[in-house]
Amino acid sequence: MIQKDKCETAVRLIIEYELDASPQNVWRAISIPELRANWLPEQDLSRSETVALIPEKQASYRMREAEPPFLESLVTFQIAANDNGGTSLTIIHELDDARLHLKPQAANTNLQSVMRAA
Repeated sequence: MIQKDKCETAVRLIIEYELDASPQNVWRAISIPELRANWLPEQDLSRSETVALIPEKQASYRMREAEPPFLESLVTFQIAANDNGGTSLTIIHELDDARLHLKPQAANTNLQSVMRAA
């Protein structure tokens, strides 16, 4: 599911997975930096520590794009046990860089020029 704002720019991407692994194993893969680095490289994160953490249920990290303009986003991993003995993993990726909300500044004052006769 993709949610859009008024400008029709994608701001949130929600992806859901059903995994065969136990919630404990999925939590370890998300929360332990050495294991997380296997699928989410450290250079993709703007900070290596979690932004928000609910043990065994949810972890959020700040990410930074590798190319200009280096926009930042928040990615949240939500974990829940499913009926099959595996794990339901929901990944919510939100583009929330503060620079996206700045209004462009005019290059001039946009006032009409006034000419005076001498």
